[in-house]
Amino acid sequence: MTPFQSPKVEDAFAAFPPSAQEGLLRLREMIFDTAAALPEPAMLSEELKWGQPAYLTRKGTTIRLGIPKQAHFGMFVHCQTRLIPEFSQTFPGIDRIEGTRAVLFDDANEISTERHGWLIARALTYHV
Repeated sequence: MTPFQSPKVEDAFAAFPPSAQEGLLRLREMIFDTAAALPEPAMLSEELKWGQPAYLTRKGTTIRLGIPKQAHFGMFVHCQTRLIPEFSQTFPGIDRIEGTRAVLFDDANEISTERHGWLIARALTYHV
């Protein structure tokens, strides 16, 4: 597992319910792995935004991990990007989507390296 960049982020993960921790940690690791595998590896910053773990690059848009009201955990992107609509068109009808801002999960086994890795890579390199 990638070491945490901040004790505050590590504490945020520890505070998540056990039912969400496995999936959120899996998404976190996928974010770091994807950033490292990009053609131009992204310098990734891990911090808290709105009390949730957030992942930022200089060129992309922020990815946040947290607990939505309608699911056990979720991966959020900026709602004014085209990321979630493009994701929904590329992988129609597979995932639960919340508007233009999130992919929702109830179980870590719902995470797909292919689909969600695609979304992560797009977010880390997103240009308006």
